[in-house]
Amino acid sequence: MLRDLRRLAHNDGGAVAPTVAMSLVALIAAGGIAFDYARLASLDTELQGAADQAALAAASQLDGQAGACARAAAAASDLLANQTLNANDATASRAITVTNESTCDATGFVRFYTSYDSVNDTFGAEATLDADARVVSVQVNPREAIYALTPVVGAFRSGGVNARAVASLGSAICKVPPVMMCNPSEPATNIDVNYDFNPAEGQGLRLVIGDPDAPGNFGFLRTDAAGAKQVAKEIGYDNPPAGCMATNGVETEPGNMISVRAAFNTRFDISENGATTCPDAGTCSPSRNSRKDLVRNRSVAAPGACSISQNTSDNWHEASQPYRARNTTPLSTSNPMIPASGPNPAVPYPSLMGYPRDMCHALSVAGTCTNGIVGDGNWDIDAYFKVNYGLDHSAWVAQTLLDPAVKPVTRYDVYKWEMANPAVLKGINTPQDDDIYTAYSSPICRGTFPTGGITPGPGTPDRRRISVAVVNCHAQNLKGHETNVQVRKWMDVFLVEPAIQRGNGPNQRTTNGDIYVETIGVTSSGGAADNAVTRRDVPYLIR
Repeated sequence: MLRDLRRLAHNDGGAVAPTVAMSLVALIAAGGIAFDYARLASLDTELQGAADQAALAAASQLDGQAGACARAAAAASDLLANQTLNANDATASRAITVTNESTCDATGFVRFYTSYDSVNDTFGAEATLDADARVVSVQVNPREAIYALTPVVGAFRSGGVNARAVASLGSAICKVPPVMMCNPSEPATNIDVNYDFNPAEGQGLRLVIGDPDAPGNFGFLRTDAAGAKQVAKEIGYDNPPAGCMATNGVETEPGNMISVRAAFNTRFDISENGATTCPDAGTCSPSRNSRKDLVRNRSVAAPGACSISQNTSDNWHEASQPYRARNTTPLSTSNPMIPASGPNPAVPYPSLMGYPRDMCHALSVAGTCTNGIVGDGNWDIDAYFKVNYGLDHSAWVAQTLLDPAVKPVTRYDVYKWEMANPAVLKGINTPQDDDIYTAYSSPICRGTFPTGGITPGPGTPDRRRISVAVVNCHAQNLKGHETNVQVRKWMDVFLVEPAIQRGNGPNQRTTNGDIYVETIGVTSSGGAADNAVTRRDVPYLIR
């Protein structure tokens, strides 16, 4: 027995066991840390992915319109549908959430800024208005993980883990003429590039071709190349060759390009100067409804009488008894036109009418409209239906179902009604005669006369609806060619009438450089009637 005890005392065969036993605790702790760190890293990935999606959802609402900040915050909080599979601090829900903060500011979980400097990784000024909010930063509400194995080394919770993402909205506008106008509401001392302009639907605007650094004047934007020929292509072609341009940071193209005015007139079935008007054999279609206040000799074969002339000729010119408002009161037998040089100067109504300008614009070249630029939407609609259809007020309301007692009737409303009812539109088949001349409201100069012109099909863009970039010219000190010009908004407008000199001397009403339009509204994402203009808004992550 004693011998066996001595042998056992001197036996070293199991000496490694205590070492293994002692190191096992450290190995388990290391494994637990690795396991829980992997869970923590996965939680961080989940939260960052959720923050990215929330920021993109928020950025998609930054259109500069009323309620943009509130919509962005709601999109971030309401549209988020992620689950924290690697967090276990909530027993009722595992959803990742964002606190909804509907105000425009740079505090809290949803913050808004005017810009972001990607080079220096810094935000611009805090956005306090919907119109200024261009960048959004979204932080998801923090989550924490309760460790599974790490408690072996004394740590039980991860603490709050959150994530933040920054996004903005990139926009492009396609199939649009490169047209801009200085904000006519902008004060001369303005320094705010986001100073707003909010004309009402149906309000007339006088856009003047030429000097773009005078507020309210009509100007152009540069696309692929410089020069009047390129601008004429962009304005005249059915599908502008430049394709799309950014909705902001545009480049101006200065110059009094009267030759470009003719490219606009192709939309009214007027062809001037051959290839100069529609260069390089492009397609410059007229509108399917080319209603205008001009006539041409019905006996002259097209396209021989498809140019434009101020005075009586075989080409397009004013009717013998043109529209001449006496004052801002609608025409009637008790308020006749100013006597003109036509055959019946005493009659109260013109011999024919296109869509007339706002009455404050119709009085003279200068007119009485605000700044000579912004009308009030008051146009002589009763005279229009009386002259063109022989209908008094109650009769045209009953026929068109356009009731001014319910909603003000715009020229664009009437234009669309006429296109939807071609049987009543007086055009090629039912011309309006004025002596030996005829007014055509459907295209006549695009086909074989007199059987009819080539009427653009439904797939052709609406040639009388365009978008205009509204720019605060004073705030940006625009003078001539400028780059990276900030656009306050893009606005859809309806082309009211061709550019032509109407009248002479004290009776002159327009110059050959005037283009009058009617406000439709802000250019929206997704396109306009007949795919005339397409705006594409794409949210993108900054960081």
